[in-house]
Amino acid sequence: MSTLSPTARVILGLLALGDRTGYEMKQTIDRSTRFFWSASYGQIYPELRRLEESGLVVSRDEPRGGVQRRAFELTAAGRAELESWLVADGPDRFEIRDEGLLRLFFGELVGEEDVLRLVRRRQEWFREVAEHFRGIGQEVFGDEDWPPVLHYGIELMEWNARWFDAHERRLTQDDPD
Repeated sequence: MSTLSPTARVILGLLALGDRTGYEMKQTIDRSTRFFWSASYGQIYPELRRLEESGLVVSRDEPRGGVQRRAFELTAAGRAELESWLVADGPDRFEIRDEGLLRLFFGELVGEEDVLRLVRRRQEWFREVAEHFRGIGQEVFGDEDWPPVLHYGIELMEWNARWFDAHERRLTQDDPD
């Protein structure tokens, strides 16, 4: 079983796709994996140091203008560790961190109209994210086959929007208006 931290897995995976700086990793994460696995600068930079100390990545100075930059590259040992994790058997962590669901969980502590506003906001958000994912697909892949994870994301967002549609109907069912 891999001893890599979740942040290390994201970093090694991104570096397998090409060399990048910590800043570029964060930008890529914010545009892609954050929807199912995020990482902050406070996680990325310490993990990069650990990965370099363990020989899984190497870095080089890559100043741009007056800005100090450090680019990272996956080593052969880093690629082997990444591939070992990718093909390993075992339970995969499933974790949902959704502040909207957390608010809904505590919804009985506020008024029905507040809950209904939350439900409608969530419906809209899930539809917007599905469209955002479609935009990413068009921008990055054009009309070619999109990766399965992108289809998953679109379908998951659409399912969530439908669930909140149904929940809105449940909440307003007894409403005389």
